[in-house]
Amino acid sequence: MTLDKERIRNVAIIAHVDHGKTTLVDGLLKQSHTFRDNQAEMSQTLIMDSMDQEHERGITITAKQTCVYYDGYKINIIDTPGHADFSGEVERTLNMADGALLIVDAQEGPMPQTKFVLSKALDLGLKPVVVINKIDKPAARIPEVLSEIESLFLELATDESQLFYPVYYAIAREGKAGKTTELDNDLHVIFESIINDIPAPTVDSDTDSAQLLVAALASDNYLGKYCIGKVFSGKLKKGQNVSILHKTSNTSSEVARLGLAPRSATEEDEFDVLKGKIDNLFVYKGLGKEEVTEAIAGDIVAVTGATDANIGDTIATGDNPKALPTIELEAPTLSIYIGPNTSPLKGREGEFTTSRQIAERLEKELETNIALKIQPDGLGYKVSGRGELHLSVLIETMRREGYELEAGRPEVVYREVDGVKQEPIESLTIEVEPEFVGAVSQELGVRKAELKSQEVISSGAARFVYEISTAALIGLRNNLLTATRGTAIMSSIPSGYRPVEGKYKPERNGALISFETGVSTAYALDAAQARGTLYIPPQVPVYQGMIVGLSNKKDDLDINVCREKQLTNMRTHASDGAIQLTPYTQLSLEQCLDFLLDDELLEVTPKSLRLRKRQLDPIKRKRENRA
Repeated sequence: MTLDKERIRNVAIIAHVDHGKTTLVDGLLKQSHTFRDNQAEMSQTLIMDSMDQEHERGITITAKQTCVYYDGYKINIIDTPGHADFSGEVERTLNMADGALLIVDAQEGPMPQTKFVLSKALDLGLKPVVVINKIDKPAARIPEVLSEIESLFLELATDESQLFYPVYYAIAREGKAGKTTELDNDLHVIFESIINDIPAPTVDSDTDSAQLLVAALASDNYLGKYCIGKVFSGKLKKGQNVSILHKTSNTSSEVARLGLAPRSATEEDEFDVLKGKIDNLFVYKGLGKEEVTEAIAGDIVAVTGATDANIGDTIATGDNPKALPTIELEAPTLSIYIGPNTSPLKGREGEFTTSRQIAERLEKELETNIALKIQPDGLGYKVSGRGELHLSVLIETMRREGYELEAGRPEVVYREVDGVKQEPIESLTIEVEPEFVGAVSQELGVRKAELKSQEVISSGAARFVYEISTAALIGLRNNLLTATRGTAIMSSIPSGYRPVEGKYKPERNGALISFETGVSTAYALDAAQARGTLYIPPQVPVYQGMIVGLSNKKDDLDINVCREKQLTNMRTHASDGAIQLTPYTQLSLEQCLDFLLDDELLEVTPKSLRLRKRQLDPIKRKRENRA
């Protein structure tokens, strides 16, 4: 079938986390007959979430491309993450789209990330289509949500035309949608909206030279590195020689190393012009790629052969190649130390343990995870990102790949403006049941958060909006979930900077610290559990300076968890009783990072997470604390 740009639609699916983006994409894939009726995908859910961590966490982490055909139209779909920590994925992929489906939960309404992704889409001039999803929820409040969406568009629109947008209703889980709340039994109105409401790609028709802006990278063991992006002008052909325009300063990798903020290309920018050749040319079809000999302007493609290209570079043809505007990103807000493991148990459980191996892995991550920045820091590296989840996903990925490392406490990335030190602040939204309002208010009061608004939503829950420093946000999620018995719903987005009013110091009880090296025993732990909450079970290796629990008191306490019961020939009924240990608390990676203070580290291996003090020797540690 001969394709022209008028029959191509490039659409991004954007929404707050858990509002149904990926589920809607499932329905579009299945109802466009992308799969055979007997294919396994027809019975699967969250088809686009391919990473193990995406399935385990129930969130989308990386943006993904797919393509479906409907009524003679080719629809390129970009499924984006909904969590603010992965907003870099949203920013780098939205430039490939010409329109956006904004998915909004019929009960929750517009949430913080809804505002963030919509503002990015409107700034790029994308045509919005609103889909109110999950209208079957018992607490759905459709009229109120419609009003909230109107207010959001009034606040964010950059052009009057953006205030006029179609609205559809859906139950994505059941594959139903409609122009009213009386839904059809399929998603045909969504397909028709994409065709009729989303414009065809805007391309430069005044030139025959092809231009492709690299928005994503991928690789496999067969063809190597793929450069993925939208063709903005001309035609790309297999076997064609191309130029790679790579900015000489402020490029994505240099930005990552130097801590600079990317900006758009201008006439004054200088570029390195590297040479390459399109060895293979692919377009998307379903979940896979289809090799073609030619791709037209407006289509989203993947090419191999341009091995020197990075995200933000332009791949162009012709004698006088020109660069497209580079991708702009928000600055990181949190940093964390990542370095080689220095504990007494180093090298026992990991395959990659050296500083050089960790550096190579982080450099590789920079190629695709462009929201990261990396700087040398002592034996290791200071890795800056968008939030705790953004950084913890990286650490967990490295851990699963066989890396052994140590991580420090997350720290805020400050900036200086006119000699004034400024800290990032965030807009925090919390929904909680009425009986836990006091606990939430108390916790946020300790962290000096400023209450901006509060309301009771239709479900009876209370919704609070706070302004809080990013530093005070560290560790808040775990504390709130504990205080509200796991029922609090919270989300946040960056909302600017303000002068530092005083460094936030987290409050926590002291740690229970092992002062012996050996193997923990049930006998010793039985005595230790009266001193606090234990984080280890019996029969695990421990070392001097390793944190084994949280004390009941404010100060750190050194204890012996390796002591064994002395064997004698004296026996009594009481001493022979079985030891009853309280089940130990097993912390997740995020909980471990939240636990850390400045003088502590987290040892991360493929098999274990171990909390420890930076200074393992108790005498030297006390001497340093006095100093």
